[in-house]
Amino acid sequence: MIIKENTMKIVEQAHVQKGDGTVIFKHLMENESVKHSRLFSEITLKKGCSIGYHEHHEETEYYWITQGTGIVAEKDGDKRVTKGDLVVTGNGESHSIRNEADEDLVLMALIILD
Repeated sequence: MIIKENTMKIVEQAHVQKGDGTVIFKHLMENESVKHSRLFSEITLKKGCSIGYHEHHEETEYYWITQGTGIVAEKDGDKRVTKGDLVVTGNGESHSIRNEADEDLVLMALIILD
């Protein structure tokens, strides 16, 4: 199967997980097409935008940073992430991510059901 970029759905959503601003999702596949997963998307956060602090249950979320820098909050504090970093948030863990830089923060997000 090949999915052409021009068929991928782009959605702008405000206050994701009670975060700030608007998050841009490019859904690489429709959720029902991804087995054992509930999200596979490219996410863009402009300056001042964030995905709010939230917990994962019976799933693991992966953020692979592909552009820019950001701040990830986890239970043990804030951490700076940059291009190439992989953030892993497992079952029972919580996190958030925000962009404080002028450059867009772009990441690939994948949630795998445990």
